Amino acid sequence: MFKAFLYRNGFAITRKSTTPKLDPLLRYLPFSFSLTFFSTTTSDSDPHPFAVSYLINNFGFSPESALKASKRSRFKTSEKPDSVVTFFRNHGFPEPVIRSIIRREPWLLSCDLDKRVVPKFQFLLSKGASTSDVVRMASGSPRFLQLSLEKKLIPAYQFVNRFVESDDRTLASILYCPTLLYSKSLAENVKLLIDNGVASSNISRILRLKPYVLCSTKLGKIVQEVKDLGFDPSKSYFGDALLAKRATSKSKWDEKIDTYKRWGWSEETILEAFKKQPQCMLRSSDKINRVMQFWVNQLGWDSSYLVKAPGIFSYSLEKWVIPRASVVHYLLSKGLRSKNASLLAPFFVSEKVFLQMCVTCFDEEEASKILKLYKGKMNVIDKGTQGNRAMSCS
Repeated sequence: MFKAFLYRNGFAITRKSTTPKLDPLLRYLPFSFSLTFFSTTTSDSDPHPFAVSYLINNFGFSPESALKASKRSRFKTSEKPDSVVTFFRNHGFPEPVIRSIIRREPWLLSCDLDKRVVPKFQFLLSKGASTSDVVRMASGSPRFLQLSLEKKLIPAYQFVNRFVESDDRTLASILYCPTLLYSKSLAENVKLLIDNGVASSNISRILRLKPYVLCSTKLGKIVQEVKDLGFDPSKSYFGDALLAKRATSKSKWDEKIDTYKRWGWSEETILEAFKKQPQCMLRSSDKINRVMQFWVNQLGWDSSYLVKAPGIFSYSLEKWVIPRASVVHYLLSKGLRSKNASLLAPFFVSEKVFLQMCVTCFDEEEASKILKLYKGKMNVIDKGTQGNRAMSCS
């Protein structure tokens, strides 16, 4: 219904009157007094008392904020603002969300929806956005509705698309961070990265994972810090290191450092792990603790092994690490795996290779026992954590 409504030639809006009641306080004030409270002049350029009252009674504006908002949203009757509210209501916007949008963008109440809003919705839909995507975006960041479609939104969309190279990815990035559509820092930061030798693939990765990083200020300082740590801007890990440094607050960063230290890592080994796999500093302290507790307390393995393979912290503990570690631990306990064999290799191969490496290489009876152990861990976890991905973002 939403798409058909937006794309049809005759754009009609159903009107339902929601004429506001006057604020009780204003009823007991002389009309001239209420005007002098809001303004010192009475020219035609003054805000309309009706608009001020409408904003106060329908959207919870304070008198001061209503006065300010009414300078951008002029109407003398409820017909126009009511039609705007009805438009949003009829297209899936919940009442609390409508109130939030109007409080942030009160000019919408007197705008021409055909010219200011509908074309932007149509553009997003034409790129593959769903109705719920449009609602979500307008709800989360209605500021983009202010901007010119041709001069601002389309060029910004094309700029992001140039790096992520698909409409699906572009929409995903913009839905994650609508600021991309109007950030003054985006183009400057991308130029900064290119000038520092950062590969386009790294810029694409940042836009897909944490696009708000490219809308931030003082990115140049972080870029230099990452370069000083020895990361090559042309390599993929540079982007991960940049994300870790910029997307993590100092307090969170220090908290993660302390967490690793509690498990026996020194500052030097933490830096070593960070250089190997920067994403280890994007994991939460809780995730770090859970991996360490299983690795050290349940398996009895030294935490120093993980310095060599910090990528393990990026995998789901329940669906990836525990099932594979349980098999490796069993093989070692039964003398079925050489102590000289890599303890870490089984965690970084596909399931097919893992099964060949640790299961099907044994005789049928033993392989059946190991496979049962592996599948048993997977099944127990599936019952308790349905829907989790193999790669965890926590």
